Amino acid sequence: MRKEKKFLVNEAFGWMAGSDYVLLAAFNRLTVADVAVLRKRLREKGAMYHVVKNSVLRLAARERGLPDFAADALRGATAIVTGDGDPSNVAKVLQEFMDDKEREDRLKLKCGVLDGRLMSAENLASLAKLPSLAELRARFLALLQAPAQNFLMTCDAALQGLLRVLSAYATKGQTG
Repeated sequence: MRKEKKFLVNEAFGWMAGSDYVLLAAFNRLTVADVAVLRKRLREKGAMYHVVKNSVLRLAARERGLPDFAADALRGATAIVTGDGDPSNVAKVLQEFMDDKEREDRLKLKCGVLDGRLMSAENLASLAKLPSLAELRARFLALLQAPAQNFLMTCDAALQGLLRVLSAYATKGQTG
């Protein structure tokens, strides 16, 4: 392998090695301004966007131990999105970018690897519809807190009722 290609494979391997996920996207007619906007939005979510030659991507993915991408996923212009953190937030950013009417048909998800499993573009679109990890944690904590909160409210209501009865009894005893 040529020295230049080895360098590119190592660079792509480095991006994937430090990543919790690898998403592949096809891009067509993206302007420099479009890419800058997309990179900024992805950076806010802890992700990076890189354009990679398909042959380099195939070799780096094989070295990384990722499942083999479908042959059609590695055709045409390919960009990879890597990073750490919540992949649903990254999928949401990509989906919002794809749904933008000004950039229609300029970016399409091909496939991705999440937790060592190959995911289709449809799976990634479903991932974009899920609530974020922080929101799921908040919902889970609310579910855990609800029984204790209801118990405390019931106890509080019973005590307030007892206090009202005692207060009424004391008031009646003073006037009568």
